[in-house]
Amino acid sequence: MTNILEIKNVTKRYGNKIAVDHVSLSVPQGCIFGLLGPNGAGKTSLIRMITTITRPDTGQILLGGEALHGNHPRQIGYLPEERGLYKKMKVGEHLMYLGQLKGLSRKTADAAARRWLEKLDLLDRWDHAVETLSKGLQQQIQFIATVIHEPRLLILDEPFSGLDPVNTNRLKAEIRLLHEQGVSIIFSTHRMEQVEEICEYIALINVGKNVLQGEVNEVRERYKQHHFQLSYRGDLPDSFADQFQIVANGRQTVTLAGKAGDNANVLLPQILGTGVQIQAFAEVLPSLNDIFIQVVRTPQEAALEKI
Repeated sequence: MTNILEIKNVTKRYGNKIAVDHVSLSVPQGCIFGLLGPNGAGKTSLIRMITTITRPDTGQILLGGEALHGNHPRQIGYLPEERGLYKKMKVGEHLMYLGQLKGLSRKTADAAARRWLEKLDLLDRWDHAVETLSKGLQQQIQFIATVIHEPRLLILDEPFSGLDPVNTNRLKAEIRLLHEQGVSIIFSTHRMEQVEEICEYIALINVGKNVLQGEVNEVRERYKQHHFQLSYRGDLPDSFADQFQIVANGRQTVTLAGKAGDNANVLLPQILGTGVQIQAFAEVLPSLNDIFIQVVRTPQEAALEKI
């Protein structure tokens, strides 16, 4: 598989602090890639190096197989978590200005700005000062500024912050369309449910190190505990608890612990043999939120869980 981005043994220090510690990862071409980690993990430092705002102390970053150079920022769109619009500028002139900074002609920037504003039902805001817009509308303007030059790599840091559910879904739809058009997207967020919904691959950075990476479904398989959820009608037979290890009990549902190698085909005939009236039966895979907590928890936190 071709990679749009390759990070090879990269480190970054600020004084005595190691922000990025020998990180290596690859982002496949055309995918949506989740870059995850707790606050202070090193994600922003890594993104700043990818966008050439800073340089690695050691290691190498390749975009499309080439070492990063001065022309690469024009191929990258970056929506930072800390927004940065010029409040006094009008929306239209602002987008044209930022588009021209990314290498577009004035005519092309004008056409692209109008096309995107129309897509997001914001064309009537062309002559409005940015400061007159709500936080959510400013967020959409900044998204347009990020994609106006048609980047091949798009980096979105908490892109839905400040958006209501309607506009969040609208922006998600635009991100999916860009993905379908072949744009490679790095998606950084603390919202694990959004990662599961949107991303195909993930990397988890913790204390400056890459501690987990892979395809989302494969990662969930890797961390599964061989638990299965059974939904049933009526009552469980008295002997059921003697035959199966129950780890959770709910209203007409139980979660069973199997052994390594167990699957639905192994357990289902055993359950049918008890006479249970089955409504549904499926393996329970851990959420990315569960995996995140498991991987980044400190030894002290793990010890407290056992008390």
